[in-house]
Amino acid sequence: MKTASTQNNRSRPIAIRQVAFGLALTFRLAHSLVLQMRCFLTFLAVLSLNWTSLVKGNEAMSVEVVQITREPHTHFFGYIGHVQNIPWNKSGRFIVALQSDFHDRMPGPNDPARVVLIDTENDYHVTVVDQSRGWNPQQGTMFYWNPANPETQFFFNDRDVKTGKVFCVLYDIKLDKRVREYRFDDTPIGNGGVAQNGGWFLGLNYARMARLRPVTGYKGTWDWTEGEAHPKNDGLFKVDIQTGKKQLLVSFHQMANELTAIGRDVKNSHLFINHSLSNREGDRIFFFARAGWSGQKGERINHPFITNDKGENLRSNRIHIGGHPEWDYGHRMIGRLGDRQILFDTDQQLIAGTLGTPEIFPNPEGDIALSPNGKLFINGHKDRKNKKNFYTIYRREDGAYFRTKGFNIAHWQSGDLRQDPSPCWNRNSDQILVPGVSKNGKTRQLFILKLKQ
Repeated sequence: MKTASTQNNRSRPIAIRQVAFGLALTFRLAHSLVLQMRCFLTFLAVLSLNWTSLVKGNEAMSVEVVQITREPHTHFFGYIGHVQNIPWNKSGRFIVALQSDFHDRMPGPNDPARVVLIDTENDYHVTVVDQSRGWNPQQGTMFYWNPANPETQFFFNDRDVKTGKVFCVLYDIKLDKRVREYRFDDTPIGNGGVAQNGGWFLGLNYARMARLRPVTGYKGTWDWTEGEAHPKNDGLFKVDIQTGKKQLLVSFHQMANELTAIGRDVKNSHLFINHSLSNREGDRIFFFARAGWSGQKGERINHPFITNDKGENLRSNRIHIGGHPEWDYGHRMIGRLGDRQILFDTDQQLIAGTLGTPEIFPNPEGDIALSPNGKLFINGHKDRKNKKNFYTIYRREDGAYFRTKGFNIAHWQSGDLRQDPSPCWNRNSDQILVPGVSKNGKTRQLFILKLKQ
């Protein structure tokens, strides 16, 4: 079944408000950071980008919506498509996804999900190729196609049935088998994000996350750090894909020391990591150090850190850019400040500009993803009143944008089982994979947004 949406949204002239925002934002930064020269440069960047955004292209964009999976099973990819986490293989023929018989509870050790390939050249036929016991509804099983062999190989997480230890799998669809398992008995970690240019992936302790923020962990897995607030032998890992060698880049002990140095009380705060993201060039890694979530004791921590790919020069962001950040090119990120979608220079620790307006992006803290070619940007946000997810596709060159129809999320608006927008680009930057709850509420399915410019 195919449906077409022809809504054409065009930006409205709001010059006074745009420039006023640039001025207000600049002077607020000057007051808070006391960095006159840097704030002057920020002023120029914000002002120029705001003026540029007033001149919009008049070309219409449209989106065709295609549902690609059906009941009786639930189908989903899981994680947000930021940092080029693309569900399609290199040729675009296959989409990797999970298939489950339930979606109304968190999975346990005895609830494997089926790993499936969706054939885009054969009426979206679904084929089961493997299964995973390392998954959750929000992030799936951390699928990533291998940048060194994106046509036939992808990564996903799993657990050992006997020991409960998490590990990462490398699967080859041509050979129809697992070609490698990255197992570490002393520190069992899963994939936390593959470098965009390949060569390595980030490793995280999903058992620790299951204790401290269940929605991002794997229930019932083995945690070697239980009871420790800031372990020295856990944190952000890096695993060489070819050799299998692991390296602890930044420990929770190091993070605790940095947080203490800036005045945070973390003595009783058990730290964990969310949103570990490497940039396009592969020389910077962003992550949130968190604590005090899901009813845990201690001060609530949600602090952004940046390090290089060797774990050196760990630094905390002076400005919390919020939401679900995404890397732009170089050392610049896309995130949220107040009601704006901002560009943030992680080296200078300054706001470098903005994308769109509050009218274009009603919730800049939504799920965001930059297209592989860097020309398009998508923001998925929830409309809780109407129980739907909406997507805004924004063209950076001229500020033209398109807002899709709403996708049903029913009552799954918050909590561990919430239906996040989670948009994921294809490799040609002209299709986007998104999830939605079926009309009867019994399953969750996948849809493709086909963009026409």
